[in-house]
Amino acid sequence: MKAFNHTDAKTLAEAKSALAGGKNIVIAGGTDLIGTLKDNILPTYPATVINIKTIPGLDFIKEEAGMLKIGATTRLADIAANPVINQKYTALAQAALRVATPHVRDMGTIGGNIAQLHRCWYFRKPENRFPCVRKGGNTCYAMTGDNRYHSIFGAANMCIAVHPSDVAPALIALNAKVVTNARTVDAENFFEVKKPGNTVLAPDEIITEIRIPTPPAGAKSAFLKFAIRKSIDFPIVNCAVMTGGGAPRIALNAVAPKPYRAVKAEAALAGKPINEANAEAAGAAAVADAKPFAANKFKVQIAKTLVKRALLATV
Repeated sequence: MKAFNHTDAKTLAEAKSALAGGKNIVIAGGTDLIGTLKDNILPTYPATVINIKTIPGLDFIKEEAGMLKIGATTRLADIAANPVINQKYTALAQAALRVATPHVRDMGTIGGNIAQLHRCWYFRKPENRFPCVRKGGNTCYAMTGDNRYHSIFGAANMCIAVHPSDVAPALIALNAKVVTNARTVDAENFFEVKKPGNTVLAPDEIITEIRIPTPPAGAKSAFLKFAIRKSIDFPIVNCAVMTGGGAPRIALNAVAPKPYRAVKAEAALAGKPINEANAEAAGAAAVADAKPFAANKFKVQIAKTLVKRALLATV
């Protein structure tokens, strides 16, 4: 790890000012950032790491004005344990509980979970041994290399690394919005493949809270995850759904460079009861556009099955 300065921000304005110019970076829980700094995988090493957990008013869970509001530095462990979230926003509680390990959930934040960088062994290889397109190079080494865990829905900006967040599909299924110090963005539109980032955040933009509208009467949600190990591991595929009280919403992650809204699955299920046959059809529709590599065809079946099982879990 290289040397860097560290500062505790006291206000959002102070943090925004420190981020101006793009040479510095924020830290909250640090469960992703510390690894990237140790392995020196960022194209530009930050001069200063700005701690935003010291900013008052960014750690909260509350219901008001017909919505759930969660501060950006709220720990995943607190989200998973919250009784209101478990009862009304079940998919989010289930997703938070499946992140990594208890220690990581005690440190990791909801803002950090959705802003974390992609998982790809070429991108994550220490000391930039593979100067891939995510780092300003001209090659996606996974295209012709080991891509068993990579995208089954094609590339974005020549990159097939997948987004690893467990929380992201739950937020999309629940129709959440991401609030920053500059604007409010639908969770579905928050993710964008850039070099090396994966969100629409500007260099001096900071997530401040998540807002989720109260689900319609009769709505239920669920989250499921398939991983090699039950704990610690990132998803091979995960899925979140919300049904009842209106049109269904279905989102997958770890199957594409950004969270994948399964609109064809939603259309296949619209206006129909959730039963074995209709859930099976929705699962098939969810992967209708999949174009896997030879090594990751297995992810198509996993995605199809998770959509079916998540839908049936809401009955």
